Amino acid sequence: MKKIKKQSGIDISLLIFIILLSVWGTIMIFSAGSAYAYARYNDGLYFIKKQIVWLLLGFIVMGVASKIPIEAYKKATPALYLLTIFLLLLVLVIGFVGNGAKRWISIGPITIQPSEIAKITIVMMLAYYFSKYEKQALSQKKNSEIFKYGTLLPVLIFLIPIILVMLQKHLSCIIILGVIGLCMTVAAGVNLKYISAFCALGIGGISALALFTDYTKERITVWRNPEAYKLTGGWQTLQGLMAIGSGGFFGVGLGNSVMKHCYVSEPANDMIFSILCEETGLFGALITLSLFALLVYRGLKISIKATDVYSRLIAFGISAKMAIQTLLNIAVVTNSIPNTGISLPFFSYGGSSLLMIFFEMGILLSISRTAKIIK
Repeated sequence: MKKIKKQSGIDISLLIFIILLSVWGTIMIFSAGSAYAYARYNDGLYFIKKQIVWLLLGFIVMGVASKIPIEAYKKATPALYLLTIFLLLLVLVIGFVGNGAKRWISIGPITIQPSEIAKITIVMMLAYYFSKYEKQALSQKKNSEIFKYGTLLPVLIFLIPIILVMLQKHLSCIIILGVIGLCMTVAAGVNLKYISAFCALGIGGISALALFTDYTKERITVWRNPEAYKLTGGWQTLQGLMAIGSGGFFGVGLGNSVMKHCYVSEPANDMIFSILCEETGLFGALITLSLFALLVYRGLKISIKATDVYSRLIAFGISAKMAIQTLLNIAVVTNSIPNTGISLPFFSYGGSSLLMIFFEMGILLSISRTAKIIK
């Protein structure tokens, strides 16, 4: 007979991968952003000084989050979801514009991007929903019940935030939220016959948004032929590809990037992977992707070993979100998809997004405390 025992501590392997990605990401922010920081703020250490503060706060957030029992997260989930909806509505009323988009709220000295919060609260709410209505959602007796509980209601849970984010013209976040929602619904075990219809509607909706919105039409046009717009919309893409290509196998050396000197736009943010490739080459890029893959793998292992539906689905959702966002960022940087402005977890400069990542990692570590190990 198999013996089952409860894990007494956190998943050490996951913690190691988190630390490695955090340290490596911070080093790259310093290396990639120093020239841009000096040009813009007359201080080459501008980005790294702020990022270290956010990093330290992030580890505190993760430590606290990892100590909170998963049952407490479950109880708080509906309130957190409603708070997210409120914040997304508040952006439309009092939000301020940055880089041509209205996506942020200022509360004193703190700037909040509610769409970043929505990524985790959608995961939590879907996990909460399926933990409550798993029997009805997976019922094999009534088609109407399967459709209502297994498709219609869960889709509404992630569709409401998506509509509010759509009003912010945040296409990348719309894609991430939609894919996360669909992945979690499928992972819950619902009938694919019904969810596939919503997938088709979602793809059709995003396609319509892309084809009939000037902002997205321009991005697609530039993506198809960036050379034709090399001094305007295609500049960032072409410079990023040049940085990647010039890195070779081992790169030009850490800190020796040429393209970070105001050639690549946002070198410490959305395009940081291109500078990483230039300075550390294909070797460094593969090491980085391997660390992300190992982190996602540990997250999925925690999901498999979780003792209840809520824990299993939230661990899966966090892992899926990490994988989706990482792959989409790299796809943008390599011009595999149109430029939509997606940050690279642990690497892109920014406070609110980094804190949310550490909060998510804290939840994963909390789940790992009670995951069962079968021997």
